[in-house]
Amino acid sequence: MESIDLLVLRSACQWLAEGERVLLATVAGTWGSSPRPVGSMMALRADGRVVGSVSGGCIEDDLIVRYTCAHGGPGMPSGVPEVLRYGVSADDAHRFGLPCGGTLELVLEFDPDLATLRYLLSQLDAGHLVQRQLDLRSGQVHLEVTDHPALAGLQDHVMHSTLGPGYRLLLIGAGALAEYLATMALFNGFKVAVCDPRAEYRATWGVAGVEHLPGMPDDAVRAFGPDQRSAVIALSHDPRLDDLALLEALQGPAFYIGAIGSRRNSQSRRERLIEHFGQTQASLQRLHGPIGLYIGSKTPAEIAVSVMAELLAEKNSVRLPGSVRVAEGKHVMECSA
Repeated sequence: MESIDLLVLRSACQWLAEGERVLLATVAGTWGSSPRPVGSMMALRADGRVVGSVSGGCIEDDLIVRYTCAHGGPGMPSGVPEVLRYGVSADDAHRFGLPCGGTLELVLEFDPDLATLRYLLSQLDAGHLVQRQLDLRSGQVHLEVTDHPALAGLQDHVMHSTLGPGYRLLLIGAGALAEYLATMALFNGFKVAVCDPRAEYRATWGVAGVEHLPGMPDDAVRAFGPDQRSAVIALSHDPRLDDLALLEALQGPAFYIGAIGSRRNSQSRRERLIEHFGQTQASLQRLHGPIGLYIGSKTPAEIAVSVMAELLAEKNSVRLPGSVRVAEGKHVMECSA
């Protein structure tokens, strides 16, 4: 399953190519609480069809009424982009289902340029991070490939947003836990790959839509080419496989690198990587282990929920207190028992 941003852009491209009128809405600013973050997008077709979201649903409904003929509305205007703000008053906030004190600012583009959208998608499909700048006075869009994401928002009549290729996840080991985690990652918009040189595990893999990388784990990591929107998780429980992947991944910029294992096994792994493979305490700061959040998980499915929650928190730059992580959570529970 593709990320929602790519799905919105592809839908807009397809509709425009079919001759349909299209509105592209982007969250340009929020104040207080808001259902969707800055940069979130939705595409609205003239007949009321919607892909993506900018709120919990009420604002989407209002946009359909305002800009389509689906419910007898006036249809879409033409011309330069518009700025639309919701939730300025308490009545508006209540009407549109915004949290207490929430305000949402949208930039609306009417019939965005098809050639420019196609070029943007080609760059994203090629794995590039792209800075998109929309001049609200002229409607002109400037695209620039970049190495570092910039803060999205509206400033001096220009809306800035950074769009990137879909997030990716490489799993080492093709056991039951990997299948549950792959399924959750796919539903969260990740492209997922798995590597397991053990034929008996590869033969029983049952999750569709996952790329299988051949060879040993270190070769698979190199072939995967982790970037800043990638994660690598070792799940084989075999240090001969997991260590190879981790050592290779630690050389790259993946935003999350982790390995399954108990507190004792995780500590042994760190000692092993330092003693035999030239790692240091500093170089292993990026290595997560034990992985996951402490939710008392026992089954592979529950452990996958725990790991996916930590992965998403890292992706979304959420700083979690140590007490919610597996190692400290178990320690607290043991001390209070």
